[in-house]
Formats: sequence, C-alpha cells, structure tokens
Amino acid sequence: MALIGGRDGRNFGYGRQLSYAGPQALRDLFGGGHYGTVKAHSDRWQAFVRWCRSKEGPGFNDARQINWQTLLEYAGHLRQQVEQGELAIATAQNRLSSVNRTMAALRGDQYVKVPSPSKALGMRRTTVRRSMSQGQDREQVKRIVEVLCENQQPRVAAIAQLARASGMRLREAILADLPRLNREAKQFGKINIQDGTKGGRSGASAPRWITVDDHIRDALRFAEKAMPDDSRNLLTPNERYLDSLQGIVRPARDILHQHNLKGFHELRAAYACKRYEQITRHLAPIYGGNCYQLDRRLDQEARVQVSYELGHGRIDVVSAYIGGRA
Repeated sequence: MALIGGRDGRNFGYGRQLSYAGPQALRDLFGGGHYGTVKAHSDRWQAFVRWCRSKEGPGFNDARQINWQTLLEYAGHLRQQVEQGELAIATAQNRLSSVNRTMAALRGDQYVKVPSPSKALGMRRTTVRRSMSQGQDREQVKRIVEVLCENQQPRVAAIAQLARASGMRLREAILADLPRLNREAKQFGKINIQDGTKGGRSGASAPRWITVDDHIRDALRFAEKAMPDDSRNLLTPNERYLDSLQGIVRPARDILHQHNLKGFHELRAAYACKRYEQITRHLAPIYGGNCYQLDRRLDQEARVQVSYELGHGRIDVVSAYIGGRA
C-alpha cells in the first residue's frame, strides 16, 4: 500500500499500525526494489516497534509521536543491551541507523534522527577482533550446559550448544526448525540454517548449508528434547521471540558470566575460529596463526567459507570473529 492522501494522517499516511507503516514507507523509498536492504531495515524497525510497545518504551503506535528524545531513549536501551552482552555493538548501531532511515522514509524529511548512532550509543564498533573468543574450550561449554540444566534452563542450554556447535546466532538458535534440521542431518549429513536469519538471507536464494559433525548432532538432539510440547523450535506455541529473550535468556546470563562467558556471540566466534583452523590447519589469527603470511589463497578461501557458514554477505566481517590479516 502506497502513501494514502498525503503525510498529514496517522503514521504520516501509511496506515494505523507502526509496524506496518515503516516497511511500506521503505518500499516506497526504494521504489519496490532493493529487497534485501528493505528487509534488513524493516527487521530492525520491528525491533524498535517492539521496544515502543514494551514496558520500557513510550507506548507509541503512531510515528508522528516519535521525536528526537524518543530516539535517544531507544539508543539508551540498545546501549544497555550491548553492556549486558545481548547485542553486538555493530548490531546496535545498525538498528539505530535503520530507525533513522525508516523515520526519514515515513516523514519525507531528515528532521527526526540521531545524527551519529555511534556517539549516541557511546561506543565504537570494531571490525577486527582484538581478544580471544571465549567458549573455545568445549569442557567449559559443557559445564555451562550442566549448570543451566541444574537451574531448570534446558532451552538456554540448547541455545548455547547450537551456537557453539554450528555458529548460529541467538535468534537463529531460538527459532530453528529443529525437526527439519534433525531430518536434514540424518538424510544429507548437513543442515540448512534458514529460520531467524538476517534480512534477505533465507530461502532457496540464500542457502546456508553446514556440514554436520558429532557436536552438531548432539546439539540438535539435545535441543529437540528441550523443545516445548507442540512446537518446532525453542519457543512455546504462544511465546514471542522477544518474550523468550526477556523471560528465559536474560535471567540465564548471570550463569554465563559466572563461567567466564560474556554472551552467546562469543560461542559463535569460537565456532568461527575452530572452522578456520579446520580448513587451514592453522590457528585463527587471533590465536597467533600465520596462515595469511604462508598461504594467502588458503586464508582467503577459509574466510569465504566461514563467512558463508556464519550467514554474512561480506567476507570482511569475518575479521570480527577470527582476527585480521596482519
């Protein structure tokens, strides 16, 4: 649905629901093309809408109510999530940038935006990992899983195992179609990560096949046992993804921290480092590996493969997981 009768109506003429208006305005802005870009901005906009509707947010459902102060409060919310290990700095900055872009599309001007997402967040993103990934030691992860289970958190334990074994993002692990993945593992010896992926990177146009090993098989079997009744993923039938973050994942973070694990993203980085090592037979750069100096072609091939398995569209992002090429 295109703009209705000018921008003087609710949500600047894009309908009654904030969640619907943003993506519609983006489609108009990009002329019906750039599907991946529109999808990425729309997904991040939905995160903003969920915050608006939450107890922590302002309760708005009309973009005309959103002002600069609203965006600064959202930046504060994102900053808190980063500090708690729930979001990467880059993800928080991307979310704020997408809100800027979507507000511009809705309003038709640049008057309500955060001029510098990085300054608003008070954090500087880095594209090259400087510290060794936590969660590399499988015994450490095993102990964390045991403690989570002892604390009646089997679903969080399943998330941790999926992230470490297959490099899934937190959202991907929670929304993974577990019966399908288990079936693929048995039939093909590999799994296609599709559920909960970032904008524009799912379906037949963006397959993401991961070769299965014993660690992945064990993680999938455990996750299927932890799966709630009448569900195909780690959500109960009436549970929203955001509810699971607030009610299940967040309370378990203290356990992760007690066992020297900053967050689930560290497990994803540990997977990336291990895969680089398996492909090159050299340690990841962050661990002192020197494959780039010895064989640049092999280093490049490994980075391309790890980028694919992590679900990234750009190879340079891999440096944030395994270290740079110096």
